[in-house]
Amino acid sequence: MSKETYSRRAFVKHSSLACVGAAVATGTTPRILARSTGRAATPAILGGTPVRKGGWSRWPIWIPESDEPQVLKAIRSGVWSRRGMVAEFEKKWAEIIGAKRCMTTVNGTNALITAIKQLDIGGRDEVIVTPYTWIATTQAILQAGAMPVFADVDPQTYQIDPDRIEEKITSRTKAILPVHILGLPADMERIMAIAKKHNLLVVEDCCQAWLAEINHQKVGTFGNAGCFSFQNSKHLAVGEGGAIVSDDEQFMDRCYSYHNMGLAYGSVVGDGGSQYAMLGSKVRWSEYQAAVGLAQLPRLEMQTTTRNENADFLRAKMSKVPGIVPHKLYDNVTRAAYHLFPFQYQKQEFKGLSRVGFIRTLRAEGVPCSEGYNSTLNSGPYLRDAFQSKNFQLMYPKEMLDFDRYVEQNQCPKYERLCQETIWLSQSLLLGNTSDMDDIVRSLERIHENAEAIKSAM
Repeated sequence: MSKETYSRRAFVKHSSLACVGAAVATGTTPRILARSTGRAATPAILGGTPVRKGGWSRWPIWIPESDEPQVLKAIRSGVWSRRGMVAEFEKKWAEIIGAKRCMTTVNGTNALITAIKQLDIGGRDEVIVTPYTWIATTQAILQAGAMPVFADVDPQTYQIDPDRIEEKITSRTKAILPVHILGLPADMERIMAIAKKHNLLVVEDCCQAWLAEINHQKVGTFGNAGCFSFQNSKHLAVGEGGAIVSDDEQFMDRCYSYHNMGLAYGSVVGDGGSQYAMLGSKVRWSEYQAAVGLAQLPRLEMQTTTRNENADFLRAKMSKVPGIVPHKLYDNVTRAAYHLFPFQYQKQEFKGLSRVGFIRTLRAEGVPCSEGYNSTLNSGPYLRDAFQSKNFQLMYPKEMLDFDRYVEQNQCPKYERLCQETIWLSQSLLLGNTSDMDDIVRSLERIHENAEAIKSAM
């Protein structure tokens, strides 16, 4: 297999071999499905045979024969800090996303921090953000000295609700930070209209949304900047890594200078001949990280297509199971990324079986799943800690740092309910075929039909 091509057939073959290897190593039988003899077959948690015994695609995927030569070349070069391979990755990522420029960072969190700071968002500024995200999003806002303001979500799409954004705007609002959470695009057309109306900056958190599109335009290219992550669980898994994309040349020059100790770069020049033109940091990528990323780039497109095809199939079939409410995509979404596949669990349709009990039962059928985010991002102690810091005490009036008052003003009831009802399926489950998706649906049906017995047993 060449480095440049990675066909669907090769992907399926590799995934199958990876599963066999894992089974041999663990002593389990690979990809043997325990087909039920009837829809009401005994659930595994009650002593029945699981719908499925293993066989899901492993993640991350690494193919030694095609992936390792580039990494070995980087390591053997003895040049490990950023140089040619990092520049090559940045060029390719910008082209893939459809942006003029890309700059890599050590992780997605620092991509956000860098972008926020170089857009001059900081002390005494407010940034409107969704509460349904990972903590890195709001930590980045706080690290820049700005104040996160939470707008509630649309529970059908899991995204920030544009109607809730506008009502949160004040004289201090500097930016909106939409998050394409779970790899499902936010409503960027409405968000950009609001930003234009109120003269606000927009930073897109695309850390779970590689190659997702709205009207065939990649997310990350709507706002002033788009930020990506390549952490180990991500669809382009490098271990740690991040990137910023933008069409704003001067902004990207500032980002580059900032991420490289403030050294002069492009339009960023020092006074009096000094090479240190601005206050900077050191969040550069390494050559071998870029090599790991470059090795996986050729198969990202095909994997994204596979995830979308399986997600569409799964969403249509699971929606017929009472009490299972899959997510919706906005009408203008032409492609999602599906870092996670979310659905809401309505326990009243399962005889009152708790979500914890449902998750245990689904896992017993051989379907990995989790409950997702908890509902504390807009009220957690990390916010109080930031408010009590010396910098925040100096930057903000006392009433803005009243933690109880802040929590009350940032209540998001739809977000809280979503956190109580949501269940996630990992992206790796979507790298199989429609038979794999049928196994997930068969497991849901089995639990629904035996909910009373399962609840009683628990």
